[in-house]
Amino acid sequence: MALILQLWEVSGFAQLSLGQLVMIGICLGLLYLAVVKQFEPLLLVTIGFGGLLSNIPGVEIASGDGLLHLVYMVGIESGLFPLIIFMGVGALTDFSPLLANPKTVFLGAAAQFGIFATLLGAVAFTSAGFMNFSIEEAAAIAIIGGADGPTAIYVAGQLSPHLLGAIAVAAYSYMALVPIIQPPIMRLLTTENERRIEMLQLREVSQAERMIFPLLLLLLIALLLPTAAPLLGMFCFGNFMRECGVVDRLSETTQTQLINIVTIFLGLAVGSKLSADAFLTLDTLSILLLGAVAFGIGTASGVLMAKAMNLLPGTPINPLIGAAGVSAVPMAARVANKVGIDSDPDNFLIMHAMGPNVAGVIGSTIAAGVLIQFAAG
Repeated sequence: MALILQLWEVSGFAQLSLGQLVMIGICLGLLYLAVVKQFEPLLLVTIGFGGLLSNIPGVEIASGDGLLHLVYMVGIESGLFPLIIFMGVGALTDFSPLLANPKTVFLGAAAQFGIFATLLGAVAFTSAGFMNFSIEEAAAIAIIGGADGPTAIYVAGQLSPHLLGAIAVAAYSYMALVPIIQPPIMRLLTTENERRIEMLQLREVSQAERMIFPLLLLLLIALLLPTAAPLLGMFCFGNFMRECGVVDRLSETTQTQLINIVTIFLGLAVGSKLSADAFLTLDTLSILLLGAVAFGIGTASGVLMAKAMNLLPGTPINPLIGAAGVSAVPMAARVANKVGIDSDPDNFLIMHAMGPNVAGVIGSTIAAGVLIQFAAG
């Protein structure tokens, strides 16, 4: 009997706290959303499983010399994993829609307004006593509005590592919910006639244009805002490998094997921050709320910018593509196309929406650089 009691005392069941039990349930929920609902499965599977491991009592797998903690130290604390992911995203990105219709860059820029509006809101609520976030924490939370998971992880790792788990879960959850969150906002802010606007076919973009663009983009932005150079630099490097045409093997590896391997360890490292004491706080609820507000404002800002641009002389823009200015590539562009087809089955907006969509990726990296520069400074 004594042996049985001794075995029970050293078992995980005896050491399991209520918070850990709740977190195990939450992580199982993330796995359910990833597998059954297919919400961002590439990240939620790894994050959810990492969260399960980090909440097993009696083993220091997510702290000290534990495996997940070592992965976190190497890949997240250093900023390495998000940067490699961004290199892969760059290699997967085609700038042709943006280059064929350059004015859509304003839609991508406008959609970043949600980030800065949420930052100001978080600071205001903290000043009023309703929340308790420092400027670094508020900046890390606000980047959720960019709907860009790697950027959110990078900024959180730089500014507020203790909030990384909640910020990453919020960012990827809202990215997965783009088809649910965006359409009501888009329909609310547009008329039926606006949703029916047909856009002219895009011109063909030469290889020289596609190859020169990432070089000019990097030099211009990095020299103006050096803190944006790491994210933007890896993004442009990946895109240059894609477009230059002489390193196809490197480009293909970056797009497939490399980004897949890093995604596995990135998710596990983020999951290591889903411990009960770090996640089950009122701050987590505030993060989820502020993230939703940031995402909603970003969507609305893109649509309203397109409507404002239509007041000027020139070829009209379908306001729906403004919602694609958030950088959830290519989901946001697909949603804009679907909402457009609902109003006019012959009106295909997917390629037009990809312009502001990739502009949103650029915009979110610039916003990240601004936040790191001024919040950390």
